Order: sequence, then C-alpha cells, then structure tokens
Amino acid sequence: IMATRWGLCGAGKISHDFSVAMKTLPHENHQIAAIASRSLVRAKEFAKKHRIPTAYGRYEELAKNPDIDIVYLGVLHTEHWKVGLLFLEAGKNVLCEKPFAMNSKQVKDLVAAAKKNNVFLMEAIWSRCFPAHAEVRRLLAERALGEVKLVKAYFGSPQLHIPRSVQKELGGGALLDIGVYCLQFVLMVFDGERPQSIQATGVLLDSGVDESVTVVMKFSRNRMALCAFSIAVRLPNDAVISGTEGSIKVLGPMHCPTTLLVNDQETEYILPEPCLPLNFTNSTGLRYEAEEVRQCLLKGLKESPQMPLADSILLTEIMDEIRKQIGVVFSQDSQ
Repeated sequence: IMATRWGLCGAGKISHDFSVAMKTLPHENHQIAAIASRSLVRAKEFAKKHRIPTAYGRYEELAKNPDIDIVYLGVLHTEHWKVGLLFLEAGKNVLCEKPFAMNSKQVKDLVAAAKKNNVFLMEAIWSRCFPAHAEVRRLLAERALGEVKLVKAYFGSPQLHIPRSVQKELGGGALLDIGVYCLQFVLMVFDGERPQSIQATGVLLDSGVDESVTVVMKFSRNRMALCAFSIAVRLPNDAVISGTEGSIKVLGPMHCPTTLLVNDQETEYILPEPCLPLNFTNSTGLRYEAEEVRQCLLKGLKESPQMPLADSILLTEIMDEIRKQIGVVFSQDSQ
C-alpha cells in the first residue's frame, strides 16, 4: 500500500504544527509532498524547515500537481470557501481546517463541489479523532451513562492580542475560532441530532465580532446542552456529559484531550512528543486526524464517519443562528 501524499496549503502556524505531527507517523504511510503559500519565499522557508520536496508560490500550482492525494487547507477562515473550491474543482481530496467556512451557504457550496467532483472532503475537527473522544463515543454507544441529560462544554482562551481573533475582515470572534469545538462536542454526544431550540447571548467587541458567548440548546427527550466560550479569558476548557447512571468529564483542553474521568475513574492518553516547538496545545494529536483521512481514502470513502459532512452542515447552521441572535454579521453573509 502506497503512502498518502499530502499537499499543504498555507504556511502558517497550524500548517507548521500539522507537519510536526506528521513526523510522529510512519513515513511509509504519510508523506508531505508539497507546500503552497501565496509567498514563494515563505513556502520555500517552510519546505526547508520541514524537509518538504516541493514549494509553490501559488495555490493553483498545488491544485495542478497530479502526485498529491489530499490537500490540507490551513489558510484563514475567510479563505476556506474560495480556496476550498479551487482544489475541489481541480479534483483534489480536501481536509479543510475549522471552521469549514464563514456560513452554512459557503459550507453547502463546498459539499456540493466535493459531490460533483466525486472527491473526499472533511472538516478538520481533529477533536473527533482523538482516542479519548473515541472512548467517549464507545461509552455512549453502550449507554454506560444511562440517559444523557446534560452536556456542558467550555472553551476560553485570552487572544484579544491576536489580529485574526478580533478583526472582522479576518473572520474573527470566539464562535468561529473556538466555540466551534464546544458545539461539535455537543453534536458528537447527541449523534448529529438537530437541536429543538437554541438560545444564545453574547458580548461583542468594537470590531463587531463576538468576545464571549453562552449558548443553551434543548434537544429531544428533555436533553440539554450548555456552552460558554470566550477570547477574553481562560475558562476551565473541560466538557462534562451527565447521565442518569453516571458521568464523563473530558479534562481540559477538551478540544484535544488527553485525560478522561469516567465516574471519577481517570484514564490518560499520552501524546507523542514533538520534534520541533509547537504553536498550539497538544498539536501532535493532529496525527489522529491525518490517519483517519488515510483510512478513509484507502476505503474509497468520500467523507469521514467520525466527522460526516452532515455534521459540518448542521454545525454551521447552528453557528449562523447563534450569530443572528447575538448580532454578528460578516460580509460573506450578503454574498
């Protein structure tokens, strides 16, 4: 069986971490064959640092490379739609960083393009591929907690000093950047079910993006979810699933977890050590998502059962509704 040959689009912080995570996987299974950036200088520097054979100064060149099995999209949120369509229309499989796009209309465009071109597409919600989350799903499938009544998820990270977090034209705000992790966790627990009601309250920055948000969702059979996220403060960053016969606590960082408490019994899932310094917490865990993609491609799947496209669409529809309620409007909404 051949190695999965990756093309990276974007030479930013997340692509760096993704490349470092890849080095924890067997070279005969995963190879980064090319990196594309809008700046050839940046692409070449990145390629040298990570020993990637080919560097491009234009995304189009990567899209035309016949030797790439899948493109990892690590560009700004606001670029996902346009650049995603470029690769999908070129017949490339795509793993697109979260949030999938700026709104559900854009997400549906990407999904339609993937179906039309018969290629694999997945939103890079890496959380779903972590061993800790696989265990959570296993316990839920076994009904180990009885009837789940309440899911709580918190994510707060002080990042008001980061331009892409606070500027509207860069797709800023807590919801799209980190709130997405809380919401996807709720959808994972409730098996992709659409909430019956969503109530959101938020406070906005002067730039018009959300600084802090709380969301309460009601699901069928009297089940509820509570999420709070913020780019102003650090929160506990954990998630708790409470059922009639027990509880699971995913210790922080819940979006890339290494520790589970099941009825107060602790289990640890150790991550491999990085060979270079990382930009984000536990980033070597990106390896699980890469391996999930490889397994899907080997099976000829066009989407991942861990993060199905229907979940991504629902996730963005929920985010659209939250933005409507708290008053966050992006220029992409009127396109």
